[in-house]
Amino acid sequence: MKKQINILLVGLASVFMSCSDVEEVSALYPEYEEVKELSIVDKNATSETKALYSNLWAIQSKGFMFGHHDDLWYGRKWYNEEGRSDTHDVCGDYPAVFSFDVAEIMDDRYQNPENEIRKRVALEAYERGEVLIACAHLNNPLTGGDSWDNSSNEVVKEILKEGSPTHLKFKTWLDRLANFALNLKGKNGELVPVIFRPYHEHTQTWSWWGSSCTTSDEFTSFWKFTVNYLRDTRNVHNLIYAISPQIDSVQGRENFLFRWPGNDYVDFLGMDSYHGLSPVVLTTNMNTLSRLSKELKKPCGVTETGVEGIQRDGVPEKNYWTQQILTPVTGQFVSMIVMWRNKYDPSESESHFYSVFKGHASEKSFIKMYESPVSLFSADLPDMYTMAEGMNVK
Repeated sequence: MKKQINILLVGLASVFMSCSDVEEVSALYPEYEEVKELSIVDKNATSETKALYSNLWAIQSKGFMFGHHDDLWYGRKWYNEEGRSDTHDVCGDYPAVFSFDVAEIMDDRYQNPENEIRKRVALEAYERGEVLIACAHLNNPLTGGDSWDNSSNEVVKEILKEGSPTHLKFKTWLDRLANFALNLKGKNGELVPVIFRPYHEHTQTWSWWGSSCTTSDEFTSFWKFTVNYLRDTRNVHNLIYAISPQIDSVQGRENFLFRWPGNDYVDFLGMDSYHGLSPVVLTTNMNTLSRLSKELKKPCGVTETGVEGIQRDGVPEKNYWTQQILTPVTGQFVSMIVMWRNKYDPSESESHFYSVFKGHASEKSFIKMYESPVSLFSADLPDMYTMAEGMNVK
């Protein structure tokens, strides 16, 4: 374990951070109302799922978990090497949060043999005690296009139309997700909890479920239909439901609650943030997210972020991790920050990567962030699947 996380060490965080890297703050984690009981969407959630939920809340007062999408599956210069990770290559530890995509498990790509890799690396992360979070870039069930096919505003209408071909198709897709979740089991046979964030970035126009293709009523009905079907019809009880609007500029509370399905249908407050190299934007929005988390008594986190190529005008951003991530998150009340993926590109013909890898110019900055008591990686985690001390989830 790289460091012992406790209140005293967190209080001494400024000792480990130079003023040029991290702005001084009056308190890393200001006083907040002590919460002993949380409410979860699925009242029949497994004990491990409820325990994870309690720890997502509790960990927010200790630091943030570092996460990376597809980190265990492939990296910048390698593909499907068991135990490999771009993160581990740099710092010797794995991300605390493993993000992956379940769309190809659900839609008409479900026979893709790579789905076995998805399952294997998800279980690998869980067995180390890490946290799983899943998005779904689902193909368009009406047109046959991809997630970005926003050519029709009839897709969600048709899904919600009982008995329609699109409705029946989409239920089959949800059935595949249910089967995956119900067969995702640890070594002792327990169901593995997953934070599921369907229909992410619904504030944007790029997707068939987004703001230009649905009305507010359609989106919230679609969300509720999904939760009700998985939880009540298919008896899936190992999912934590996360909503994740995309917030790229300074926005108010109402934007974080855009098309809110209701407190009884959302467990986790996410934020996808592609704000570029603007730490003030991230700081301000995480502050709003933190306050909303305390108000609603729901854990929160940055569910996607990063700068493609980690560069400014073609020049590598050497201090990215200390200036653009660690500084904004210091003093916040968020459980995680998850970076988007590093595309497998051994010839380095493109710059589609959002996190560090061996040899990148930001390595030293990443190590500084890693060594901070504010950042939590795999080896720093408490037992995330045992109820947090003094907590109850109902």
